[in-house]
Amino acid sequence: MNWKFVLYEWYGFNVTLFQAVNTGTPASLAPLVSFFSFFGSYWTAPLLLAGLWWWSKEVTDPGRADAVWQRLIGFIIAFLLGLLAATVLKLVFDFPRPPVVLGELVRVIGEREQNYSLPSGHATYSALVLGVLWPLVGRRGHIGLVLYAVLVGWSRIAAGMHFPADVVTGWCLGLGSVVLAGQLISLTTPAWQVIRHKLFLVWYAVAVCAFIADQLTKLIIVRTYAYGEQVEVTPFFNFVHVLNPGAAFSFLANADGWQRYFFILLGLAVSAWLMRMLKQGLPRLEALGYSLILGGALGNVADRLLRGQVVDFLDFHWQNTHWPAFNFADVAIMSGAALLIISTLIQGKATNVSATERHTHLKP
Repeated sequence: MNWKFVLYEWYGFNVTLFQAVNTGTPASLAPLVSFFSFFGSYWTAPLLLAGLWWWSKEVTDPGRADAVWQRLIGFIIAFLLGLLAATVLKLVFDFPRPPVVLGELVRVIGEREQNYSLPSGHATYSALVLGVLWPLVGRRGHIGLVLYAVLVGWSRIAAGMHFPADVVTGWCLGLGSVVLAGQLISLTTPAWQVIRHKLFLVWYAVAVCAFIADQLTKLIIVRTYAYGEQVEVTPFFNFVHVLNPGAAFSFLANADGWQRYFFILLGLAVSAWLMRMLKQGLPRLEALGYSLILGGALGNVADRLLRGQVVDFLDFHWQNTHWPAFNFADVAIMSGAALLIISTLIQGKATNVSATERHTHLKP
């Protein structure tokens, strides 16, 4: 008897429960399965972010608006933590999907998948949504959130994509990410007063965390997969192991070699500029954006210094069209850029409101 039989297979009950749900779901519920599989995926995260941002701006109670805004920041942090943790667990364990274990006994709704069953990314995301929105809604909202998470988990089992243990692990991972994000926010909140003249140290720490996360995932990829290997995770996403001599998304990848030194110097120059910017007492959202870009830039610079090229492993595709592979450093850079855009929109709206109020007061 080993740990997998006890903790993952649940003494055989994991497979038994899967078969009961998978084969016991009527074929007429296939559209419902597809519906919750879609709305329980990471792809709906931009919708939730937009909804929380709109909510924070439309609510009239300042305290309520601040609470919603805090949950928005918490969701961003928890999302990144959950995505990183789920990716690492998938790579480390690489458990097979139900169709590989049970063959034709599994009824699959959608594309048949084979690898990386643990944890369920959909369950992880649904738990993130539940944990982030829980303090903002009442009793009926709590019931709706629990029902949403349960139905997302059920849809993944009914579709033949995950075992119940994958779903439960995803729920725990998502809720744990929300709790950890909340702890990080609560720990840094008192620090605003204590180190108000050295807040840049906090943002440097965020950049270091992004750098470590990037290097950790790259190390796992390098040690897990042979160069050029490609493993399907979903019908639109693969893990790959490729080396990119260019910039993000393979920009200048086909140059003659000079791009390595150019991008090292550029990355170091940009990093120095970002470190200087973070010392200037920027608004929190803007500083968070700069710190994520700093961590991502240093992650790719480290690759060019140590390996000569950047390790890319995230491969999204549609049919036969592949988006250039990228890595967590690129994700951090893109996330930081998105935060800067949001910060600019917020500051622009605040400026317009102030101008309108001044114009109103000047009227006779």
